[in-house]
Amino acid sequence: MPSLDVVIRGGTVFDGTGAAPITADVGIRDGKVATIGHGLPEGARTVDARGRWVLPGLIDVHTHYDAEVLISPGLGESARHGTTSVILGNCSLSTVYSDADDCADMFARVEALPWQIVHDAVKEAKTWCGPAEYVKAVDSLPLGVNVAAFIGHSDIRAAVLGLGQSVDADYRPTRAQITQMQQMLAEALDAGFIGLSTLRSSFSKLEGTRFPARQLPSTYATWSEFSALNTVLRQRGRVHQSTPNLARQAEVSRYLAQSIGRRRRKALKTTLIAAADVKADRRAARLTLLAAGLTNLAGGNFRWQHLPVPFEMYADGVDLVVFEEFGSGSAALNFRDEMSRGKLLADESYRRRFRKDMTKQFGPRVWSRDLSDAEIVACPDQSVVGKSFADVAEIRGIEPADALLDLTVEHGARLRWRTVVANDREEVLDRMQRSPNVQIGFSDSGAHLRNMAFYNSGLRMLERVHHRRSMPVETAVRRLTGELADWYGLDAGYLREGKRADIAIVDPAGFDGSSAAYAEAPYPGAPDVKRMVNRNDELISATLVGGHIVYEAGEFAPGFGTDLRAGRFLAAVTD
Repeated sequence: MPSLDVVIRGGTVFDGTGAAPITADVGIRDGKVATIGHGLPEGARTVDARGRWVLPGLIDVHTHYDAEVLISPGLGESARHGTTSVILGNCSLSTVYSDADDCADMFARVEALPWQIVHDAVKEAKTWCGPAEYVKAVDSLPLGVNVAAFIGHSDIRAAVLGLGQSVDADYRPTRAQITQMQQMLAEALDAGFIGLSTLRSSFSKLEGTRFPARQLPSTYATWSEFSALNTVLRQRGRVHQSTPNLARQAEVSRYLAQSIGRRRRKALKTTLIAAADVKADRRAARLTLLAAGLTNLAGGNFRWQHLPVPFEMYADGVDLVVFEEFGSGSAALNFRDEMSRGKLLADESYRRRFRKDMTKQFGPRVWSRDLSDAEIVACPDQSVVGKSFADVAEIRGIEPADALLDLTVEHGARLRWRTVVANDREEVLDRMQRSPNVQIGFSDSGAHLRNMAFYNSGLRMLERVHHRRSMPVETAVRRLTGELADWYGLDAGYLREGKRADIAIVDPAGFDGSSAAYAEAPYPGAPDVKRMVNRNDELISATLVGGHIVYEAGEFAPGFGTDLRAGRFLAAVTD
């Protein structure tokens, strides 16, 4: 009998520390790396990795797989791209305390997920009562990758106050209710959650029929409520993840101040989305890096999350989250059925508001609203495909905003278009990826099904580094693996003897530009729902999780996501 379960033969091995790679064999036994050396004997399975990179499995720190993990626990869109550990529960949203109706209302609009899918996933799967039982329930699933989690503030707040009271701007929790929230947070941290996620963004709205268009519960909290919860995090050395309100940029200073340790107060690990080179404000990248640098010099432990690729977004008609940032756009999204929305978009008084919002020059924004920078990629009217809305407007002798509205009224969701809102300048991307005050994240995997797909963003960063030589490859690997594991307190991110065998085998010959190509696939369990994905199957030769080869040569292992238990729930370890 072979003494090793798997041998990865002759690859260029990166260990996740940033050290220079070595050419070696990797031997795996009982789910762990048993030995790294030369001339290892054959294993029960031997994988030829000559000419390939062997590295720790990538870590995706910002996902919204909370419903999908209950439906399709393989999380194949991550596994197929060499990601072996994911963090869910971001942006104040988790499914730990709240019931199915509340979870669906909170997740559906802000994360652009079908309400019924979220509702049914939680209703059918929920056997837990509290975080410890949630951990056991997730850990018992046939996970394809490892899962770690934040506890969501909106989840806690809705459970304590009731969803209605939690989104009432005039209601302030009692001292007893704040104490209860602190206790619930402490229970989650004791169960292994890595921290708390909160939200201040005005983009984030409820779906459903009870409180439509109200913002998520976390946005109604006062800073004294945040501070009370931060006290628990600081005591435990855990992480506060959040999304600030861009309309109140001064609020970012509160997060920065909360992160700073002074006297006997510990620094608070704080991470915000997002550091981005936004087209609408070319100062944003420089200012965010400066603010983080000054905070950490003053004793903070602060990181911006950064998407390491161009921030390309797609829309069906006007279904796009950035429409939430201006009044007329948000008003259109409040109408969920196409007929009612079409009547609104055709109304001239509405159009006047929309034109004004689209041409507004000042104020914080994510989207530049430049309709010459918005390409139509699909439409029943083939004459407009490949053109921008500004091009169509010029042909028709109308305003670009009216071209967008006219085509949406006529074709609804069959009108599909794309734009790049940020990260279009290579040199600024390089600068952000090198910054010690930035961590690589913000993929939003599992959410925004029709708007974006960054499941392979880590591989695309490696491809950029490989071609541009903007940093050593081993440094890029560390940024995507060991650095993230250390900061979040996860037993992951390294390829060493005795560590879990979570490994990605990358073929650099696959760095041919195809990683950025558009692709779609059915959503797990809902074949009629198509979501954007990434497809670059020539790039990942194999993904191993817990010593199991879960993905190889474009195919998932037998039993993946159904019987094969490769991944685990990763409990946070405090420094």
